[in-house]
Amino acid sequence: MTDAPPAHAAGPALTCLVTGASGYIGGRLVPELLAAGHRVRCLARSPEKLRDHPWADRVEIVRGDVTDAASTGAALAGVDVAYYLVHSLTSGGGFEDTDRAAARTFAGEAGRAGVGRVVYLGGLTPAAHPGEELSPHLRSRAEVGEVFLAGPVPATVLRAAVIIGSGSASFEMLRYLTERLPVMVTPRWVSTRVQPIAVRDVLRYLVGSARMGPEVNRGFDIGGPDVMTYEQMMRRYARVAGLRRRLILPVPMLTPRLSSHWIGLVTPVPRALARPLAESLRHEVVCREHDIADHVPDPPGAPLSFDRALELALRRVREARVDTRWSSASLPGAPSDPLPTDPDWAGGSLYADRRALTVAAPPEAVWRVIEGIGGENGWYSFPLAWAVRGWLDRMVGGVGLRRGRRDAARLRVGDSLDFWRVEEVVPGRLLRLRAEMRLPGLAWLEMSCERAEGGGTVYRQRALFHPRGLAGHVYWWSVAPFHGVVFAGMARNITGAADGARAPRKRWLRNG
Repeated sequence: MTDAPPAHAAGPALTCLVTGASGYIGGRLVPELLAAGHRVRCLARSPEKLRDHPWADRVEIVRGDVTDAASTGAALAGVDVAYYLVHSLTSGGGFEDTDRAAARTFAGEAGRAGVGRVVYLGGLTPAAHPGEELSPHLRSRAEVGEVFLAGPVPATVLRAAVIIGSGSASFEMLRYLTERLPVMVTPRWVSTRVQPIAVRDVLRYLVGSARMGPEVNRGFDIGGPDVMTYEQMMRRYARVAGLRRRLILPVPMLTPRLSSHWIGLVTPVPRALARPLAESLRHEVVCREHDIADHVPDPPGAPLSFDRALELALRRVREARVDTRWSSASLPGAPSDPLPTDPDWAGGSLYADRRALTVAAPPEAVWRVIEGIGGENGWYSFPLAWAVRGWLDRMVGGVGLRRGRRDAARLRVGDSLDFWRVEEVVPGRLLRLRAEMRLPGLAWLEMSCERAEGGGTVYRQRALFHPRGLAGHVYWWSVAPFHGVVFAGMARNITGAADGARAPRKRWLRNG
């Protein structure tokens, strides 16, 4: 469910393909399409990331990549409506070429498959002004929309500015900037006008777009009823959240690049994502029309006001009912292959720090501690060391520790967990995390538990590292002396928390 359920129009069931279902919008769109009575197929590069979603057993999940014509064409076979919800997060060179090529591949394969409509969610662009150049990401979003509108399949291109909803990158950025800084020295883009929209309304327009007639092939600006500056957004957030009035001091010399560092230091949003957000905010993005209402009528009370969208988002955050987060999608530079279970590692090095303890607590108690690790619960070991590692990661443009958890008690494959990503969960038995901090190699942390002979639980813990080049080997041996404090302490404290007391351990094993 979303921050509030959108209304659904009646009609025959359609077969819908959703790309980007592991992302923030895609993960929320799927259950809304199901609620509208549609059949849903999800295209994912890593289908296992969707395995633990509550709707996973109600959809068809196929493996593929929008840059690959063969897998895309197979996924589009028999589809009535295709949702294109993928885009590059990176700010590095070449992402515009990648986005353009992927959109052309998708549009071409949709035409060959006889798809009835493509629906794309892009960015709201400013009115043209002589000499004004769009940010690279806004320019790329606009170009992708043009590719679909010029393609062989009727397209609906929805253009949104700032999306407000629990877990969205824009909401998290606004939330942390306002809550953590009573006095702010801000970039000049805080004076730029924007027209935010509630995620509830975005989803309503996306679902409603499926039933547009074949004669519709155009873009639509979508936004809420409020137009305001980012400074006004922060002040209104403070009021809705019950905070004291914020003192905001704009500084013109703070460029988007510098302000992305500032955002990265203050908020959980890493610099790689903060920069395109900041670059986009320097443009005035206000809707020039509301023609979408001719095709997807607004029910009473919609679109939601900015204050109401904030209230809904804050309530879901406080109730720990955040379905998807901006960090649901992997960030640029995050490793994806190989797995620590790959045989022999093709002759490469794989360093390991292994720990095992047997405790009196039952496996269920140990598992509760394992699954609850990270976020507000911490890492059960030398908090200063974890904090310093998080700070260092932020300084070099990494995600740091501020991403926290989507859910305070439960984890699912694909969840972000501070500077880790949940790679595998076997409930009651195994949790494997893959590192997404900046490292000269690949790293994993595994925690598992099983019933011990004679009662109690055997807790096992592995920290694995595959070095990349000489720097990777140097890194491992430079931090190895601290493993006895960090990883041994983690094992003791996790089992201690499960035991509920600092009882003597039956066995302690170490094999580095």
